[in-house]
Amino acid sequence: MIKLIRTVSHLLEDGEDLVLATIISHAGSTPRPVGTKMVVRRNGTIIGTIGGGLVEAEILKVAPEVFKTGRTQVRTIELMGATAATADQMICGGRLMIMLEYLAADTKTITESQDLIEYLQKGRKGYLVKSLQIWPEVGRGESFLIQDGEVVFGHSFLSESWLRAFLPEADKIKTPFIMEAEDQRFFIEPTFVPGTVFIFGAGHVSQQVAEIASLVKFRTVVLDDREKFANSQRFPKVDQIVVLTSFEKAFADLEIDSDSYVVIVTRGHLHDKTVLEQALRTKAGYIGMIGSRRKRDILYQTLLSEGFTQDDIDRVHCPIGLNIGGDSPEEIAVSIVAELIKVRSGIY
Repeated sequence: MIKLIRTVSHLLEDGEDLVLATIISHAGSTPRPVGTKMVVRRNGTIIGTIGGGLVEAEILKVAPEVFKTGRTQVRTIELMGATAATADQMICGGRLMIMLEYLAADTKTITESQDLIEYLQKGRKGYLVKSLQIWPEVGRGESFLIQDGEVVFGHSFLSESWLRAFLPEADKIKTPFIMEAEDQRFFIEPTFVPGTVFIFGAGHVSQQVAEIASLVKFRTVVLDDREKFANSQRFPKVDQIVVLTSFEKAFADLEIDSDSYVVIVTRGHLHDKTVLEQALRTKAGYIGMIGSRRKRDILYQTLLSEGFTQDDIDRVHCPIGLNIGGDSPEEIAVSIVAELIKVRSGIY
């Protein structure tokens, strides 16, 4: 999100007003997920994509009206039947709701975009809330940003009681969605990429997990007690490398929450157990450990005898990853990251 907002901000600063198209709802099979954005310029060129073909052709038809009136619009596009069949694309058979926001190249809008970037760059969990009720006097709905449990940007058009009710549930929000409250509909977007993968162990499987996890937009951290394995030459694309003094205090300086994914792929059973014991004392949203079922069962019995509960054990994905029948480091990594994606999407 922040990359696109930077692009928008630069264009506004150059004196170019824009239309920002965002998918806010979908049903059935659609080419892009909710939250996908595209910028439309006055000359008809676009930045980004919300699905190509029929979808973008329809948006380009509407955009001139948005530029002319300066008013935000919400449009529904059908991707089924005869309409979709006339498009030069595959028939998805779904329905998209798209919000087209007019962004004027004026001082107010430029300042707002710059302020929003400043807040987003802090990397904190946040939720951008936009009203779908278009106010006649301004031609758009109000919006605000929630970070650290309070409104830090924009104007909150919802009551304090709504905010108090929303915040305890906020950690469960993984993808953008529409919510109804206080006789209004509004669109909520998490303003952070949900999911930091903490990979304990820097072996061959870890290398592949880090590579693939980065491709699908997870933040990745690799941790090992061997600098000759945990280094930027072997892990050029990870966000962070931590060389531990030992696995005994592997979590000492880590911030682990419900958006954290713990992947345990160390070089030995004892290290796996050491890391797992610490992971179970955190609020990690996902804990996975490599190993056979026999190893798992022996380890589980040991943990139960040491005071861990069955509820603790049930949090662990072991053997780690989806069963796809592969056994090479690359195939194991694909199965692990596929499971991470499944958890991130809320299917588990």
